[in-house]
Amino acid sequence: MGLIDTVFGTIFGNGRNAIVETAQVFRENTEAGAAREAELTEQVLAQFAKEFSTSNRGLFDRVMDGINRIPRPAMAIGTLGLFVAAMVNPIWFAERMQGIALVPEPLWWLLGAIVSFYFGARHQFKGQQFQQSIAATMALAPAVRSNIDTLRGGEAQPGKADTGTDAGLSLQLTEATARENAALAEWREARSR
Repeated sequence: MGLIDTVFGTIFGNGRNAIVETAQVFRENTEAGAAREAELTEQVLAQFAKEFSTSNRGLFDRVMDGINRIPRPAMAIGTLGLFVAAMVNPIWFAERMQGIALVPEPLWWLLGAIVSFYFGARHQFKGQQFQQSIAATMALAPAVRSNIDTLRGGEAQPGKADTGTDAGLSLQLTEATARENAALAEWREARSR
């Protein structure tokens, strides 16, 4: 017993653990690492709270925050409004798009640069593709107008299509079915006997 106590006292004696201390040389103490991580997260959150607290912000800061929140929803709602306008009144929409087609290319580039800067990571190439797609869509306007005129010309008019009665059609269908279906004809003969 004394020898075992001496060995264990040498390794684990004086309130120290030689195995744990040796292992910490090669591997981080997980508990201490978690405590450091929690402290860092707490400090970061405290910094953000100070930076973004609204208690010490003036009227100008609050107004600018409100203005900065307007463009994205306005553009999304405006785009949806354009789709609705195209469906409700295609001619009105086509006239407005003709006006957009007259905007000079440098102005499109400027608008593209402003939108790219504001929203980030947009390239001028996307703006040019958008302009080309508008031109291609506007080229379809005459065909759309022709289709609308054709559709309006086909509106319901009294006496334009007379369906008549279906009795003659039912008789023709029954006779044609009886002639073409040999099993049905045989069954009818067997029933008539």
